[in-house]
Amino acid sequence: MLSKWYARWMYQWETRLTTRDENRVVRPLEWGFDWIAPFLESHGLASAELRLTETDPEAAMTRISELLIRHSDQFFGYQRPTDFRLEERYPQLFPTNVRPETLAQDAELRRKAENGEIPRAQFLRFTSPERTPYPENDLVNARWYPAPAHKDPTRPKQAIVILPQWNADAFSHNALAGIFNRMGISALRLSKPYHDIRRPTELERSDYAVSSNVGRTLSACRQAVVDIRCCLDWLEDQGYEHFGVLGTSLGSCYAFLASAHDPRLRVNAFNHASTSFGDVVWAGQSTRHIRQGLANAGLTQERLRNLWAAVSPIHYYDKFMSKGSAGPDKKALLVYADYDLTFPREYSLQVVDAFERHGVNFEPRVLPCGHYTTGETPFKYIDGWYMGSFVYRAFKQLREQGPAVQAPAPTAQKAHEEALTR
Repeated sequence: MLSKWYARWMYQWETRLTTRDENRVVRPLEWGFDWIAPFLESHGLASAELRLTETDPEAAMTRISELLIRHSDQFFGYQRPTDFRLEERYPQLFPTNVRPETLAQDAELRRKAENGEIPRAQFLRFTSPERTPYPENDLVNARWYPAPAHKDPTRPKQAIVILPQWNADAFSHNALAGIFNRMGISALRLSKPYHDIRRPTELERSDYAVSSNVGRTLSACRQAVVDIRCCLDWLEDQGYEHFGVLGTSLGSCYAFLASAHDPRLRVNAFNHASTSFGDVVWAGQSTRHIRQGLANAGLTQERLRNLWAAVSPIHYYDKFMSKGSAGPDKKALLVYADYDLTFPREYSLQVVDAFERHGVNFEPRVLPCGHYTTGETPFKYIDGWYMGSFVYRAFKQLREQGPAVQAPAPTAQKAHEEALTR
């Protein structure tokens, strides 16, 4: 009886948190071929599928998604940016809700910045290899938290890329970066596509990262993955040798896809994970407005799962564990929650099962809460302990193993050329 009471209380609390924001917008289904066609055409792919867009758009997009899985090295490949630079500015909140307390917090932060009462912060900026119609979105932003130089000059320099949850403001997960700094690990806290400073002015929320526009969602995912890999390029230029990635919720999906396509990512923390992108959007409580727009057009969960297969981790477990991705050398943390209404528990358990079947070196950790309640006391401290202790141990093991022998990350052009010669 006590467990039933706790579950009912937790589900009620989770529901209150996922329904308190009233600025979610229901948008109609859009196929968004214009978002994915430039990549396909530049790589000589999907010409037959693109001819189907007028007569059978769903079949065309489903086939394109299947094709992208087969050519994922090109899809998640990229040309290395040439305009890496650090800039200093006062940090801003970039809230995604209009609750009075959040707006007051934003106003107070702006006031402090205007009066010079807070320190400036450093941000890595560069142009994303994936271009969109929004210049602000294409200028990548990652807050830079360099760890102090270690007293042992022979110690390998280590760094981690952090990706917060969908609709995170610009301060979310920054505390983790400070914790990692105390471990001697530098951190880049990446603003995901369409988030905080990258968010188009027409939006209150980061709606374009995941939406009822099928092609735009694929593009956003591709952009996030290549942006992560570009961050590794910059870190290599700074002399870093060991790399990790930590992603929460949507950030976890992006982190997994990046690691499956990049052998440099040896430390992997997946904070809330699922198998299929479409399943989470359809079944999750926080994406009910997206589901409504898709359901209004007659789509079903199974059909949506097929449309977004190319950005679903379930299709990349073998690649994650391949020698080309340094799978046998990767270490992973998988955190999920027993009362999750956004990433339903059944899907997280499928990830656990898949990791076990594929021989992933991972540690499962279970939170006695839900998705949104993970950010509440005391659960945020439990989650922080899980992630912090794992990252500390995993990077320590890397130092003890010595420098890794890593293949250079392929560019999109190189991957395309290799595919044509097979």
